[in-house]
Amino acid sequence: QVQVKESGGGSVQAGGSLKLSCVVSEYTVSRGCMSWFRQTPGKERERVANIEVTGSTTYADSVEGRFTISRDAAKNTLYLQMNNVTPEDTAMYYCAAGRRGYCLSYYWGQGTQVTVSS
Repeated sequence: QVQVKESGGGSVQAGGSLKLSCVVSEYTVSRGCMSWFRQTPGKERERVANIEVTGSTTYADSVEGRFTISRDAAKNTLYLQMNNVTPEDTAMYYCAAGRRGYCLSYYWGQGTQVTVSS
């Protein structure tokens, strides 16, 4: 059974940095499409970053140039490096592993909260 577990959330001041991690069991992160999403109350879940099997990455406009998605095959772990954060980055962040390796439907984690103070 695939299990997704995020960690690394917390409180940070605007302009600071935070690195989220995601460990996935029964799934090889380097062999599937992986994404980071975020959600705030009352809003739809937003995909902020995506990494394909090829290593190709895409980002939401709101985080382009500030966030970096990466993976460590040896640790079977996905990361999201968040730099120069703003209060608008405050959200619950979710790691998602593409079912059958494709980013069409996902296995989801429980989320990790990121709070940015001004």
